[in-house]
Amino acid sequence: MTQHPLPEHERVVFLKPLVSSPKIVVGEYSYYDDPDGATRFEHRNVLYAYGPEKLIIGRYCAIAAETRFLMAGAEHPTMGVTTFPFTMFGGEWAERTLDIVTGMPNRGDTVVGNDVWFGYRATVMPGVRIGDGAIVATGAVVTGDVPPYTIVGGNPARPIRQRFDDADIARLRRAAWWDWPVELVTEHARTLMAGSPADIERIAGRHGLGSTL
Repeated sequence: MTQHPLPEHERVVFLKPLVSSPKIVVGEYSYYDDPDGATRFEHRNVLYAYGPEKLIIGRYCAIAAETRFLMAGAEHPTMGVTTFPFTMFGGEWAERTLDIVTGMPNRGDTVVGNDVWFGYRATVMPGVRIGDGAIVATGAVVTGDVPPYTIVGGNPARPIRQRFDDADIARLRRAAWWDWPVELVTEHARTLMAGSPADIERIAGRHGLGSTL
């Protein structure tokens, strides 16, 4: 719950103690790195959060500078001849058009898994789900769901490759190291950084941790 985990580098912030909006939920140890106002993540990097949709970010995520999460409030109606948002300006415009806006399809929450790495200036569109262990490349625009442990890049973002084969991905998801007690994560930090999925699976098994995914 330390806002600045590296006191000599104010550009790095843990997000969980920083955000106050009930529409943003962030897990422990997920951090944002930005030399220009990292503490303003909630207002500068989560945009158009006017509706009920939430941004949910898991644990141990690494978010590079200028990553943006666009929320559903950015949507404009496209069923007619204009995309102009009359409703937002209130008055008679709102009275005549509110039902159109409230009847627009809802994309739901934007959900980011655990241990996800976002490169510089990545953009995530509303309602996207990004799986555990994914990597979003620099400048990528994520318009659709990203499978676990998949690297995506481009505009719109497309899969580049899986980080591991299907069997190893299943091992890692079952082991769910991000849910381990932090003392165990600390003990095995070296293995987490340089070991294999089988190594992580064995550690989880020895401690009776993990799931049956």
